[in-house]
Amino acid sequence: MGLMQTLALYWQYPFVRSALAVGVLIALCASLLGVPLVLRRFSFIGDGLSHAAFGAMAVASVLNLAGEMPFVLGVTVVCAVLLLRAGQNASLRGDAATAMLSVGAMAVGYLLMNLFGTSANLSGDVCATPFGATSILTLTAGEVWLSAALALGITAVFALFYHRIFAVTFDEDFARAAGVGAKACNLLLAVSAAVVIVLAMNLVGSLLVTGLVVFPALAAMRVCGSFGGVTLCAALFAVGCAAAGILIAVVAGTPVGSTIVAVEIAVWGLFWLAGKRRRA
Repeated sequence: MGLMQTLALYWQYPFVRSALAVGVLIALCASLLGVPLVLRRFSFIGDGLSHAAFGAMAVASVLNLAGEMPFVLGVTVVCAVLLLRAGQNASLRGDAATAMLSVGAMAVGYLLMNLFGTSANLSGDVCATPFGATSILTLTAGEVWLSAALALGITAVFALFYHRIFAVTFDEDFARAAGVGAKACNLLLAVSAAVVIVLAMNLVGSLLVTGLVVFPALAAMRVCGSFGGVTLCAALFAVGCAAAGILIAVVAGTPVGSTIVAVEIAVWGLFWLAGKRRRA
């Protein structure tokens, strides 16, 4: 059976179509958010929030919560706000706060799962959350609609506040003096980052989330010179890599999250070469 016939066969299954739709939407909003985060050197915040989300998911698992996503989302949003305030606190640097949150949340989450977890396959559960496993292929209808709604909401927010995000990204002091509302914009970015992290955990796992945020922006910066160009190129990069990674994972039987990130690394390499030739 050829490749196209295999893809056509798998396309008949609703879970494959749902995974592709949700995965593309999540990758899109992650790439949009990634551009201002990378330009402001806040890329590591995604890693810190993903660890916080892992800890929240461990608590939800121990408490046997039926719908864990709202709980995990709420905890991660609170952590994002706390990280934002810690970064503005002179006595505690933002990178130190992120490191503390990363290590603390991961350690507490794993400890709770060991002490109170009821699953017979603890190692499998622990590996599934950081690396995504096949959770994107097993989403319920409610999770699909919730993920799609949140992803579209993040994309709409970015489009609506595009000019404010642009101003705060390149010169926060000037934006504050011009009355743009830098504090509110920073809060919006922090909350949006938390939402994206929770959504992306279903796609690539908590340890690989940063790849969805960073690689599209870095690739776009190699070939584009304007903020708008970088944003558009990053979005196209993310959507293409997510779609290709999910389809490859379905056909080849490889882990979805790792496959998507591997595709992003390969395509980023092509962008890096294109950028090098462009500057030569």
